Amino acid sequence: MNIQFRHYNTPDDYKIVDGFLINNYLPGNADGNWIQPAWEYMHGHSLLDQSSLGKIGIWMDESKIVAVAHYEWRLGEAFFQFHPEYRFLCQEMLDYAENNLFGRSRNDGSKYLQAYINDCDQEFLALVIERGYQKDDEEARPMAIYDIPDPFPAIHLPAGFRLTSLADECDWEKVHRVLHRGFDHPGEPPAGENELEERRKMFDTPTARRDLKVAVQAPNGDFVAFCGMFYEPAHQYAYVEPVATDPDYRRMGLGRAAVLEGIRRCGALGATVAYVGSDQEFYLSLGFRVVYTSECWVKHLQE
Repeated sequence: MNIQFRHYNTPDDYKIVDGFLINNYLPGNADGNWIQPAWEYMHGHSLLDQSSLGKIGIWMDESKIVAVAHYEWRLGEAFFQFHPEYRFLCQEMLDYAENNLFGRSRNDGSKYLQAYINDCDQEFLALVIERGYQKDDEEARPMAIYDIPDPFPAIHLPAGFRLTSLADECDWEKVHRVLHRGFDHPGEPPAGENELEERRKMFDTPTARRDLKVAVQAPNGDFVAFCGMFYEPAHQYAYVEPVATDPDYRRMGLGRAAVLEGIRRCGALGATVAYVGSDQEFYLSLGFRVVYTSECWVKHLQE
C-alpha cells in the first residue's frame, strides 16, 4: 500500500468521488457509504457551503481513491466513506475531520464536530465513544429501502388532480412555491431570478432526469405536491429527495402519489429498490424499512 492524502479539488474530483461511491456500492446499501445520488444532490443544493469544498479530504492508494471525509451542507458535519478494505483509516480520518471540518458555535464561537457513524460500524463507534463524543439522537440519519413491486399497483388521486413532471411542464416558479410552502416556510416564496436559478440547479444536476421530478398538479394548475427522484442505472436503484406537499393540500394522499409515481417510473427503467434518508411514518406506511441509521456523535473540541 502507498496511501496518500490530498484535498478535494472541485470540480475535477466531483466525478472521481461519484465513481468511487458507485463502484463500492453493495446491494441493500450494505457498504454503508452514501449512495451516489446523495452526493449529487448535495452538490446541487443551495445550502451547500461552496467556499469550503477544498477542505474535503481524499485518501488515495496509488491512483485509486479509497476513502473520503466530507461535510454535507456546512462545516461542523463529518461523513466518512470507505473502500471496504481501508476501514482501518477511520482514526486518521476522524483526526482530519476534527482539525479541518469543525464548525463554530453561534453562541460562543467554540469548536465542535458532528461525526456521523453508522450504527453497524462497531469499530468506529468505539473510537468516537473513547474520544468523548456524545450521541445526539435528534440528528440521526436513517436510511430506508423499498422493494419495488412488479407489477406496480395503481396510484390514486382525488378528482381534478393529476400527475405531471418537469419533462411535461418545467415551471420553476411552481416548483419554488411548492417547496417553499411544503417545507413550512411562512407566506409566499421570495420571487426573483436568483431564487429560481437555485431551484433549477437543485434539480438539473449531472445525471438528473426531468421526467423523474414528479409533481401533483391541482385543478387551478399549481404544483401542490412534489417528489424529486434519482435513478442510478449501474446498480438499478432509485433515491427519493426531496418531497414536499403544500400545507393547504395535506392529508389528501398527494405526497404519497408523487412518491409512488416517481418510484414507479424508476421501476420502469429497471430499478428494483428505492432508498430514502428517513424513518418518518409517511415512508414506513408506503413500505420502506430502515436498513441502518447513521448516528450523530457530537464533541466540543479544544482550541
